[in-house]
Parts: sequence; structure tokens; C-alpha cells
Amino acid sequence: MSTQGKRVVLSTFGSFGDIHPYVALALELRRRGHHPVLATSAVYREKADALGIELRPVRPDLPSPDDLEATRQLVSDLVDQRKGTERVFGLLMPHLREIYEDLLAAVEGADLLLTHPLPFVGPVVAQKTGIPWVSSVLAPISLFSAYDPPLLPQAPWLDPFMRLHPAVVRLFLLLGEPKFRSIFAPVHRLRRELGLPRGGTPILEGQHSPTLVLALFSKVLAAPQPDWPPNTVVTGFAFYDRRDRAGDAEGTDPALLEFLEAGEPPIIFTLGSSAFFAAGDFYRDSVAAARSLGRRALLLIGEERNRPASLPAGAAAFEYAPFSEVLPRAAAVVHQGGVGTTGQALRAGVPQLVVPFGHDQFDNGARVARGGCGRVLPRRRYDARRAERELRALLGDESYARRAARAGRVVRDEDGAVAAVDAIERVLKA
Repeated sequence: MSTQGKRVVLSTFGSFGDIHPYVALALELRRRGHHPVLATSAVYREKADALGIELRPVRPDLPSPDDLEATRQLVSDLVDQRKGTERVFGLLMPHLREIYEDLLAAVEGADLLLTHPLPFVGPVVAQKTGIPWVSSVLAPISLFSAYDPPLLPQAPWLDPFMRLHPAVVRLFLLLGEPKFRSIFAPVHRLRRELGLPRGGTPILEGQHSPTLVLALFSKVLAAPQPDWPPNTVVTGFAFYDRRDRAGDAEGTDPALLEFLEAGEPPIIFTLGSSAFFAAGDFYRDSVAAARSLGRRALLLIGEERNRPASLPAGAAAFEYAPFSEVLPRAAAVVHQGGVGTTGQALRAGVPQLVVPFGHDQFDNGARVARGGCGRVLPRRRYDARRAERELRALLGDESYARRAARAGRVVRDEDGAVAAVDAIERVLKA
């Protein structure tokens, strides 16, 4: 059976960190003669149009990037360490029927559906229509393992207990079952209304396809575990890092490249693709820390409001730059720990200071630290003095640079988009 020219719908929801891996897969699918379709928020139409990728809008609508106040408020609510993840669920639950209807329309005539862990109705659509279905995860935390338990932002103090024995993690999940049942009651109700079985917990076993689960991250972050779905394939990261915004000049800002050429490798400070909307004093404190260390600093500030009032000699600030072009030229990278930024920093092979806000960021940072590639300083504790102390330790110990370089070689040898599409094509052929 030929796999050429298949229509593949890629369902996802979230920030650039949730969109870009699927853009990478869409581009690889198209390169092989397939017709990829992004089923996601309409706010990403500009990006899809710039790349010539079909986009099918799926509610709920996210604020336009031009509506800065609405975006700032939303991001500030969603990146809260203790309540952010539950607020993401709360954002989606009132719209489950709309999401289902939009995704159902998007898969009409499609040959395969690929799902992201959000927004919970992908498995429902797959089971209702019978379309071949592949699920995916972007970070190890989504493959919740009793043998390699994640560090949870709501209760990081639990981590030593979770690591005592897999039975402790299973007990934790059992105790959390009433909470899960309450949060995901709308999903189970929708399934019942559609005549489908109840299914598993949507953020645990209920998200995984029985055919194929793509782990779109590197083996540097996590090795397969006995309680992962047996059909899981660890592909490596699927990288894409262009902003694709109207009015952006082609290529990296020449002034940024000139700054990089003008001196020793700087420390690069970034909050990824969304946390910069809740930056607070992060960039001001970062400049102060770099100045105390006598280091140059490159700030990727996301939006103009984050630009410090004054920048000392040896510091520069730009809204955006492709990580693949600038991170390899850094002495170290300070970032929020989103899995996309973490993957880019690992690929660059430079030491990292992870400053997690919430969600998977605490777990990603812990994995970077356990691998000897960096250190972690939670956002709530980040200030100029502590940042200076952590960066001094990071840059003063050559073992971090050696291990980061070793991890970088591994990540660069992987090609997540190619490996993932290889696996998708095997499903299409079958």
C-alpha cells in the first residue's frame, strides 16, 4: 500500500512550544509528499499561511498577539506554579463540545490523526470516527512513570518521597483519583453522550493511542520506562524556531549578530515563547547578575515592555531570535524550562540555568540538573544575587560544560521530525 499523498491532521493547543514541534512534523510530511493539516487555534493562521500549511481552526480562541493586555493576563494566570496547570484544564473544559466539533470537521477525509496531550478530545474523535490515530507527548512528564516520577510544580517537596519506590507513586495517583475524576468529568460526560466508553484519565493513560505513541523529546531527557505504553517511540526533539510574523525581516537581526561578534560569548537570558508576558523583574535582575560576574548579556525579551530602562556596556536586548542560531554562541543559557527551549539549549551543548515557573518546567529542569548539564533556580527565588551565585557555580565548574557538550552531540545526532514521520508512515502503510 502506498503511503504517498496522505492527509494527516496534527491536533495541538498552546504556545509556540506546543505548536512548533508539529510545524516541524508538518514540514517533514509535506517534504515526503503528504498533505499536513494543523488543527489548532486560529491565532496561528499567520504562521501557517507563511509556511503554506493548511490550518483548520479549533476553539477556544486565544488572544491575538496584538492584544498584549489580554495575553499578559492569560499567561500570568496560566504560568502560576501551584494553580497554572489546573487553570489550563479550566480554560478548555467549558469548550469541549466546540473543540470536538471543530476537530471532527478537520479530520473529515483525513487518513490519520496525530494528537497532542491537550485539548483532551483527540482520543474521542479518533474513537468515534475510527480514523487511524497516533498520539504524542512533548515532555517526559506526560508519560507519568512510577519508575521515573516527575517533579510536580504544585508540590516539589514530594520529589524525595516519590523516588523512594514505584509503590509510593502509585499510592499518590490513587489518592489523586477523586481530584482527577472531578476535573475531567466534562470529558467523561462528552464520551457518554457520544456513546463511547468512559476511557482512562485524559492526562494519564487516556491520552495514549493503542497504535503508536510518539515521545517527541530526546533520550537525554528520559529513557523508556517499564510502565510507559509499550508502543512508545522516543524520536528526539522536532525543532522549528521561526516566528513567522508579518513585518519581520528575513533572517536574524544584523544588530544581534554584530553584538555576538563583538566580544566573548554572552550569557543568554530568555523566557521562551510565553512566560516573558509574566517576566516581572527577570530581565532587570539578569542584567545585574551578568554585570556582577563581568559577563556580557544577551536578553531575548519577547516584548518591548520587558526592555530594562538602561543597559550597561556589554548587554543587549532583542525581542526574538531563532534559538538554533544564537544559543550555540552562548556561554550559558538562562531560561524558563519549557521543553522546547530546554531542547534547544541541550542541542546547543551549553550549560543551562533553568528558572521554572510551572507545568512541566520543574521536571525538565530537574532532568537537566540530574544529567549534569545545568542547575535550577525556581522563578519565585530568582533575583540578581541568587542568579549571580548560581551562574558563578555553573560557569566556574567545567563539568557542566563537558556534560552539556556531550548531551548536545546526542541531541544533534537525533532527528525527531524524521524519526516521527518514519513511524507515522509505518502506521499509514499498515
